Amino acid sequence: MSIWALSDLHLALGNPSKDMAFFGSSWIGYADKIQENWVKKVKPSDLILIPGDICWSMTLEEAKVDLEWIHNLPGTKLLLKGNHDYWWASS
Repeated sequence: MSIWALSDLHLALGNPSKDMAFFGSSWIGYADKIQENWVKKVKPSDLILIPGDICWSMTLEEAKVDLEWIHNLPGTKLLLKGNHDYWWASS
């Protein structure tokens, strides 16, 4: 088992108007690049720490697409709330 850490995904699958491509051409297709490298390197037995800024969604309903995308990637994920994770309700 390996332990990986990846933060600041800023996914926009559930909120396409916030796509990171806004910040320049190097961001075009960034989610596909993440997925490609993740699948190449992460084994099902690995642990992936995702310490925040998971997606740009404002509601959990919008975030579900991004969360399902993460869920479908290999490994066990541990997600933490980031300062841009407005969809993540706190009490």
